[in-house]
Amino acid sequence: MDFLSLLLHSLTLLFFPFRIVASADTLAWNQTIGDDGQLLVSKENLFALGFFSSGTNTSRYLGIWYYGLPDQSVIWVANRNSPINGSSGVFSLNRHGDLILYSNSDHEHAVVWSTDVSMDVQVDDNCVAQLLDSGNFVLFRGGKIVWQSFYNPTNSFMRGMRMGLNRKTGVEHFISSWKSADNPGTGEYSLKLMAGGSPQFVLYKGANPYWTSCPWPWRKYTYVYNYTYVNNQDELYFSDFHDTEDLSQRSRLVLDETGLMRRLNWFESDGKWKELWSAPKYRCDSYGQCGDYRKCDPSNENKVDCTCPPGYEPKMLKDRILKDGEGICVKKQQESSLLCERGEGFVKMSKVNVPNNSNAVWLGKNLGHIQCQLQCMSNYSCLAYASVGVAGTMGCLAWYGRLMDSLEFREDGYDLYFCVDALELAESRSESSKLSKRKEILAILVVSVSSAWIVIGVFVFLRKRRKRRTFHIDNLDQNKNILMADELRETSNQVDLTFYNLITISVATNSFSLANKIGQGGFGTVYKGQLPDGQQVAVKRLSKNSRQGIEEFINEVKLIAKLQHRNLVKLLGCCIEGGEPMLIYEYLINKSLDSSLFVRSGSLDWRKRFDIIVGIARGILYLHHDSRLRIIHRDLKTSNVLLDAEMNPKISDFGMARIFEDDQMQNKTKRVVGTYGYMSPEYALFGKFSVKSDVFSFGVIVLEIISGKKNNDFDQHPALSLIGYVWELWRKDRALEIIDPAVEESYLPHEAFRCIQISLLCIQEDVMDRPTMLDVVFLLNKDMPLPYP
Repeated sequence: MDFLSLLLHSLTLLFFPFRIVASADTLAWNQTIGDDGQLLVSKENLFALGFFSSGTNTSRYLGIWYYGLPDQSVIWVANRNSPINGSSGVFSLNRHGDLILYSNSDHEHAVVWSTDVSMDVQVDDNCVAQLLDSGNFVLFRGGKIVWQSFYNPTNSFMRGMRMGLNRKTGVEHFISSWKSADNPGTGEYSLKLMAGGSPQFVLYKGANPYWTSCPWPWRKYTYVYNYTYVNNQDELYFSDFHDTEDLSQRSRLVLDETGLMRRLNWFESDGKWKELWSAPKYRCDSYGQCGDYRKCDPSNENKVDCTCPPGYEPKMLKDRILKDGEGICVKKQQESSLLCERGEGFVKMSKVNVPNNSNAVWLGKNLGHIQCQLQCMSNYSCLAYASVGVAGTMGCLAWYGRLMDSLEFREDGYDLYFCVDALELAESRSESSKLSKRKEILAILVVSVSSAWIVIGVFVFLRKRRKRRTFHIDNLDQNKNILMADELRETSNQVDLTFYNLITISVATNSFSLANKIGQGGFGTVYKGQLPDGQQVAVKRLSKNSRQGIEEFINEVKLIAKLQHRNLVKLLGCCIEGGEPMLIYEYLINKSLDSSLFVRSGSLDWRKRFDIIVGIARGILYLHHDSRLRIIHRDLKTSNVLLDAEMNPKISDFGMARIFEDDQMQNKTKRVVGTYGYMSPEYALFGKFSVKSDVFSFGVIVLEIISGKKNNDFDQHPALSLIGYVWELWRKDRALEIIDPAVEESYLPHEAFRCIQISLLCIQEDVMDRPTMLDVVFLLNKDMPLPYP
């Protein structure tokens, strides 16, 4: 290098000491990121780091967001309280090992944010920052982590983050809301893990508690999430992570600007975030809604009703129920100033969110209910106790001070035991005795009435047995229906599935009026209905004479309830009352595809038909490859494809569907089900089915969409089915003659010819020659040469 080149190089390093970074996941000490579209992108393209603006706010921020999603879901912001005006920001890693954000590239004093972990010595190449696929931005020095974004969160709690307190350094890890939807500055809400008593999350509005969780709030989600909880002399923290190593499954907890916590999961099939859980939800969720020593009842949605717990009474005796948080609860007059000094006993409040834990004390772990009670009674100032499960073991939690925020909980909660004197205990036992007697009387009445009905039933049975020999079979079906109820309810615990009662469905369908009938199939009759909230639904009623039975009904509920895709019909719930089980689906105004094709074919131009073909292909691809369960439908046909208001196709009727293991290629059944004309040869003749069986059915559907003719009812050539006729035209290079005359003026010849060729590839006789649905979707969306069928 000559002197002039060396001088220019030295001046460049002096005035421009940074090297521009490429799209990679690491930032070295001599690299920068400018506000000109440069990004750090994690290894698997899951997260990106760069500059952004939010909504109508034109200020610039450095942040991390999910890469490749249609909405920019930001999970972390560096300069949330120091926005940059204009696009002059520069982000770099300096020689001393600090990440620094400058408002411009010219002045060292224009620092708006930094990690502030630098050393006095130069670290040069021993220091590097990397954006991981977890969304964590980590600063390494000599191979060790010296700073990470997960320990400095903003409004999102991600898998792998910690929430808690480092007792040695005093550093607290918590999330805080944005100021507004467009302003990532620190808002007024923050979520922290409480350091005293039992593990408990506390949501603050400013410096005041706004909401508190149960003592161990994540216990009901352990089937979905694993977690780590550490509480020792050095640190207290909670960390959760998904039970799978697949980081592409996007999930986060967000504290929004309104103070609402939301657990969100990204559903690729729908292209949006969906809420799995949120809090606060109910009026009683607000902290201190009923004050000290009072219980909030959430059953009244219009106002807050507060009552006094056992051992307490309203200060004004006329106020038996303290409306809207007014009134005061005080201890009942007792001989002892200390409630449990004489230790007569305890009264239980079932299923409550126990009082705030700031005045609670752990009496010990691995204590059963009796030991917990004895521990509380041994201390005269103990007011109440609860057996609480923590980190896989049961512990005893007792309260000695104010009892704030105990309430009747709707979904979760603990049994809370109040220490009371002999008089209160006697009153409680008296009430229990009265209730028990009422139950006994009711039981006697029920048994008496039931016995009478049994006698009547036996009489009717004996009378009708000769007239209706099928009664026994129907009765068995009904009993089986009842026995299957528990299995369905287990499914409803895992997915959002509603059980409707028979009266609601009967009213919705006007007593299953013929005027509400919208379809008929092998399953039974389908009715249009309207629920009390105004939602329109389709009610599919299992007929007693149906070719399908309870097994298919159970199968459909268990399968489709777990599937979510824009091209699959949505199951809202079911009804298992009465002798004819029912499925309740979303109502699709344009009914089934066969109705649009064969009854009113003019309603579908070529563009709509092509979009329907693509939509059906994507729905089947989801079943075969992308869903949590690998599903073989086994009954794909045009009547099982429904159309919504925008004519988007939705696959329905999963009664015949089967689950395949990931490595399973084929299965065999002695009972061939489905519809002839759509069945593949190997399935119809030998009962062998696989993903290629659905591919064959898809090929038939495509031909019907293109031609507007039914394969089973094809009469254009007496000796051939629609499939045979198309093969004959194909061999004669006259395939386009099959095009429905209703679309002759709108179809594109090359596109139609391509669809015909793809359909023939799908209905080839040899299973191995047929493409997969992944191949089909690719071929439908790419203009490239196709194999010859």
